Amino acid sequence: MKLLLKKDVSELGIVGDVVNVAAGYGRNYLLPQGLATQPTDSNMRALSEERKLAEERLRAKREAMEKRAERLKDVEVTIAAAANEEGVLYGSVGAREVASALRDEGHELDASCIELRDPIRRLDNIVVDVRFASDIAAQVKVWVVRAKVEETEQEEEDDSFDDDDGGRY
Repeated sequence: MKLLLKKDVSELGIVGDVVNVAAGYGRNYLLPQGLATQPTDSNMRALSEERKLAEERLRAKREAMEKRAERLKDVEVTIAAAANEEGVLYGSVGAREVASALRDEGHELDASCIELRDPIRRLDNIVVDVRFASDIAAQVKVWVVRAKVEETEQEEEDDSFDDDDGGRY
C-alpha cells in the first residue's frame, strides 16, 4: 500500500515521502493516527512546503550530530567501580554508566547512543563506540578503575566487631 506521509515517522520517512507499507500497518495505524494520506497530486503539492522544512530540520539535526561526534574525539572518561582483588567487578558497567560519565564531562547524550557488545565486568580500559546515526559515530576510551574505599568506612567496620560480649552475637 502506497501512502504519503503527513508527519515524520521514525524508521519510515519524513513529511512528503511516498512510502510502501503493509496494508494493515497503513489502514490500522498510519491513516487513523493522521500520519499518512493517499498520494494524490494535490496532497503532494500541499505537503511540499512542509517537506522542505522537514529536510532543513534533518540537515540541522545531522550537523549537530556531526559536531557532537567531533567533540567526542579523543575523549576519555573514568568510571570507578567496586571490584575484588583479581579485578572482577562486583556488578558491571553498562551503557547507562558510560553515558552518565560522559554527561559529567559535559557531553549530553543518551545511553541508547552507546554501543557495548557486553557490559564491562573487569577493571580495564576499553574503546566504546558512540553512534549518533548509521554513519555518524565517535569512539571514547573508558577507564574502569577500582573504587577507593574510604578509611573512615574501614575503621567503622573494624570498630563494629569490638563489643564487650567477647565477639558473640
